[in-house]
Amino acid sequence: MASIDERTAPRLRTREDLLQLIRANEDVTRAELVELTRMSRSTVNQAVGRLLADGRITESEARAQGRGSGSGRPATRLRAVADGAPVAGIDFGHNHVHVAVADALGKSIADERVSLDVDLRATDAMDVAVDLLEKIRRDQGIDQLSTLVAGIPGPLDTRTGLVRSPTILSSWVGLAPADELRARLHDVEHVHVENDAVLGAYGELRAGAGRYRRAFLYVKASHGIGAGLVIDGAPFKGANGLAGEIGHTNLPGHTEICRCGNRGCLEAVVSVQALMAQLVHTHPTTDPAQITLSTFDDGITRRLLDEAGRELGRVLASLCNLLNPDALVVGGELAAAGSSFLEGVEQAVLRHTQPATAAALEIMPAHLGIRAEVTGALQMAAAAAVR
Repeated sequence: MASIDERTAPRLRTREDLLQLIRANEDVTRAELVELTRMSRSTVNQAVGRLLADGRITESEARAQGRGSGSGRPATRLRAVADGAPVAGIDFGHNHVHVAVADALGKSIADERVSLDVDLRATDAMDVAVDLLEKIRRDQGIDQLSTLVAGIPGPLDTRTGLVRSPTILSSWVGLAPADELRARLHDVEHVHVENDAVLGAYGELRAGAGRYRRAFLYVKASHGIGAGLVIDGAPFKGANGLAGEIGHTNLPGHTEICRCGNRGCLEAVVSVQALMAQLVHTHPTTDPAQITLSTFDDGITRRLLDEAGRELGRVLASLCNLLNPDALVVGGELAAAGSSFLEGVEQAVLRHTQPATAAALEIMPAHLGIRAEVTGALQMAAAAAVR
């Protein structure tokens, strides 16, 4: 394989970075790219010219003058070209399987979601995911998929491809999910598996609250608690892919038993299951089978959500002091349950983070909501297909 000249490599990275921005932002102008990337106008123009010459993007005149178009001739708009086979994404949550198919640019075509105990039924979960994917392909008339990316709610060793923790995904330990999926999907060219919080962070980076940000922390607060860190526009996974496992951080003063065998873990105190148990206890006249996180909007429920947010926020404050991100993006089902949870997170983070760090930090809900992980899977699959 021919090596790339060191002087050429930065220009190649510039073109790929710009292509990803154009893919994520339809009808973006050159001036907007300059503003978003802080690159010089000449650098952007050179990279855009090459992408146009290679047929990877198209350029058309804007219908109306918009931001970055100036006062003279209307700015032209850039759009990526979808010139490959569709891609697929799978989000294995602790209690659900979410499957989606997208075009070559990562734009969703169709998706299916079912409830399932993923932790204890690894083989069933993968069989169900493949069945859902085949159903979508039949319904949409899709013959070929170029790339599949899947996310699992637990630690995955990127060096071996094996699930590592028997206390988090007991029926998955020792399995190589990518190999298992390849064996079931013979006609998919490339299969890749990531931690679900990494995919949530990537989804927000490419199509949500993390767009244009160089360093942000994404937190998925759902049946489990996980974090994904983006540094310099790329996910940080740690030495062997196990970064972000914050769900088993010990909380002083708590004795709740956790599925990992310890007591007082963050996940045992702040999770969908923990909140649901408290709602059942505080609303004894309601059928437990009918209770969801959004069933009640009373003072007791808001207080429970606020306190859960504060517990999470105290842990996140330490991470913010260490990492100094410019944004904290909170996703998952708890973030979607109402403003009280997010307000609790924000109050605790601002209270326990150093003032200078807090001043540079923006705290916000995930723009993609509970679709962040599957969107990240589709976006990562599309990016891999381009490369």
